[in-house]
Amino acid sequence: MKMPIEEFADKINDIIPVMIREFAKRQVNELSKGKITLPQLLILGFLEKSKEAKMTDLAHFMSVSTAAMTGLIERLVKYGYAVRDQEPGDRRVVKIKLTLKGRDIIKKINYQRRQMIIDIFAKVSEHDRSDYLRVLTKIEEMLSEQAK
Repeated sequence: MKMPIEEFADKINDIIPVMIREFAKRQVNELSKGKITLPQLLILGFLEKSKEAKMTDLAHFMSVSTAAMTGLIERLVKYGYAVRDQEPGDRRVVKIKLTLKGRDIIKKINYQRRQMIIDIFAKVSEHDRSDYLRVLTKIEEMLSEQAK
């Protein structure tokens, strides 16, 4: 079935808001309750994978200024999800680490999201899931390359 790229874009543009809305309705965690914003969740996930990060690394990851990142980190510290740690040899270097509370919340959100994905995609054939994952992986690779 041939479809012009413009028609494809229109269909995707119609589908994405429905998916976002329906995924959001199924979430029962701090993200859906408005306690954590999506940028904060992305930062928590980055910190979980990297164990610690400098402010400049986080700002680069989020494509924001270090001043903007300071505001985001300030709220994560205030809520007890992260801590600032100054480099002993150079007080100008500040590293951000997850607290136990931060690790727990990211684990909880990831577990709930995983269960939601299982619930939804259990109704889709294994072949279609495989195709969907293949396409998403390809898109992720392309976007990651562009970000470099």
